[in-house]
Amino acid sequence: MNTCFRSTRSLLSVVVASRWLALGVALLLAAGGGVARAAEAGVDDLLKQAREAFRKGKGEDAVALATKAIAAEPKNPGPRHIRAQIHVALRQHEKAIADFTEALKLDPSAVGVYQARGAEHFRLGHIAESIADWDKFIAAHPEQEAHHWQRGIAYYYAGRFTDGRKAFELHQTVNSHDVENAVWHFLCMAREQGVEKARAALIPIDGDTRVPMAQVHQLFAGKLKPADVLAAATAGSVGGERKERQVFYAHLYLGLYYEAIGDAKLAREHIEKSAAEYQKHDYMGDVAHVHAEILRKAAGKK
Repeated sequence: MNTCFRSTRSLLSVVVASRWLALGVALLLAAGGGVARAAEAGVDDLLKQAREAFRKGKGEDAVALATKAIAAEPKNPGPRHIRAQIHVALRQHEKAIADFTEALKLDPSAVGVYQARGAEHFRLGHIAESIADWDKFIAAHPEQEAHHWQRGIAYYYAGRFTDGRKAFELHQTVNSHDVENAVWHFLCMAREQGVEKARAALIPIDGDTRVPMAQVHQLFAGKLKPADVLAAATAGSVGGERKERQVFYAHLYLGLYYEAIGDAKLAREHIEKSAAEYQKHDYMGDVAHVHAEILRKAAGKK
C-alpha cells in the first residue's frame, strides 16, 4: 500500500522493509520507554553491541548480545523489545512474537507492541490473532484507525468483508491517491455484495504513479484486460529491482482479480508467482505469501 504507514527504520536504526515498524516502535517507546529503560551501563553496552552487529549483517550475533542483555535484566522490557525487532528483521516471526509477548507481560502499558506483534501474527497466517492485537492497538490509539489498512486486509482474509469494506472507506479519507485501497475495497465489496456492485462502487483514484497501478485500477473497473496489466508492468527499459516490483504487483493484483471473478485456477497461478518468483520482503510481499499459503491449504483439503 502506498501510504503514510510506510516505514524505513527499525528500533535498531537499520533499514528494514516493514511498513508498520516506525509507527509501532515510536508508540512503543512513548508508551513504555523500552530502550530508554535499558538503563544499566552493562545492558546499554550490550544493546549497542547488538545494534552494531546487526548493522554489519551479523544477525545471530546481535540476537546473542540481546539475549545477554535480557539475562542481565530479566525484568526490563527494553532488551526484549530490541531482540524482538532483530527477530522481525531476520524474519524469525515465532521468536519475535514470543519476545513481544514477554515484553507485554513486563510492561502492559507498551501498547505499541500490539501493532508489532499483530504484524508478526499476520505474517504467520494467524489472522484472528493479528486482528485481536490491532484491535487493542487501535483501542489505545483511536486516531490511528483510519490509517490502519493492515487490519482491513486482515478482515478480508478473516471473511469479515463488511468490516473490511468499511475499513477501506475510512482509509480513503486519509489516503486518497492509492489504487490498492480502492482494489481492496472492491475485493471486500465483491465478496459481500457481488462483482457488479463492487465495480459500480469502485473508488476513483488519481495520482498513483506507480506502475502498473493505473492499469490495475482500469482492470477492476472493467476497462482493461489482464494482459494489459502485465504489458504495462514489463514495458520499457526499466530493469532490476524496479521491474521485479512492477511485475510482482501485476501478478498479485491479477491473482486477486481472478479470485474476485471466480477463476480459482488463474487466481492461484498469479498469486503463486507473486509469492515465489517475485517475492518481496515488504508487507505486500507478506500478503502475497499469506494468500498463497491459504490457497495451498484450501487445495489440500479438496
